[in-house]
Amino acid sequence: MKKVSFAEFGGPDVLRLLDAEEPHAGPGRIRVAVRAAGVNPVDWRVREGQSLKAHPVELPAGVGQDASGVVDEVGEGVDGIEVGDHVFGRGSSTYAEFAVLSAWARMPEGLTFEEAAGYPSVVETALRVIGLVGVRPGQTLLVSGASGGVGSAVLQIARDRGITVIGTAGAANQDYLRGLGALATTYGEGWAERVRQLGRVDAALDLAGSGVIRDLVELTGDPRKVISIADLGAPELGVRFAGVTGNVPEALAEAVGLIARGKLHIPVEKSYTLAEAAAAHIDSQAGHTRGRRVLVI
Repeated sequence: MKKVSFAEFGGPDVLRLLDAEEPHAGPGRIRVAVRAAGVNPVDWRVREGQSLKAHPVELPAGVGQDASGVVDEVGEGVDGIEVGDHVFGRGSSTYAEFAVLSAWARMPEGLTFEEAAGYPSVVETALRVIGLVGVRPGQTLLVSGASGGVGSAVLQIARDRGITVIGTAGAANQDYLRGLGALATTYGEGWAERVRQLGRVDAALDLAGSGVIRDLVELTGDPRKVISIADLGAPELGVRFAGVTGNVPEALAEAVGLIARGKLHIPVEKSYTLAEAAAAHIDSQAGHTRGRRVLVI
């Protein structure tokens, strides 16, 4: 099979599309013929060799953790899923023609493979950080870097729970945030004051890692009311870095319910081939994403 791999840490140029042995589904796992793979910031952070204890790496290594596809192997002890089922979920080395998944759910009706590949990690992360930050119905949540995949999910899930959301993003994404039910403003000079003019902030999320932690603490008045998924230096300011994965099967089940009720839709901004994985990483690292980026196999 074809698989994207890297043999050394570094920039996008270390990624290679190679011939590789097919993986197989062990106990409690399934294998899918991958139709699409989600591109997540953690993918390029691991590729660069950033210190992420939740993602130990042994070189050479594959890339990717999210995928959608058609089940073609079912491991021992797995019930309720059959060869031929269409699923989306979390696994390893998903930038490939075949991948083994450790958590999955049947794809909701009406969702394409391309769309489905963009949901697993971002929905799990969104649900986890909303829970960790402790924001409640009737309160206001500030989301810094709100237009990407996690931000798109956070805005919609929070609004469904009766939480007011203020989102920051680039000028080109203001209407997009408003379309998801957020009060929107731009980042850049004076952004914190623009947020204050929109209302009181009860809790805040840093999704972009753009040096905003001090301002978020000042806006909430309490570092315990701020969570970052993007700034490894956040703990130095008393802010939790939420880099550990939570309950993926539960998150996938909740995603299916939200999608079925029409309460969650994450658009695919751009698709790439496996051979264009490096370009996908370059675009992901540049930011300014609206929704998700995926590789289509």
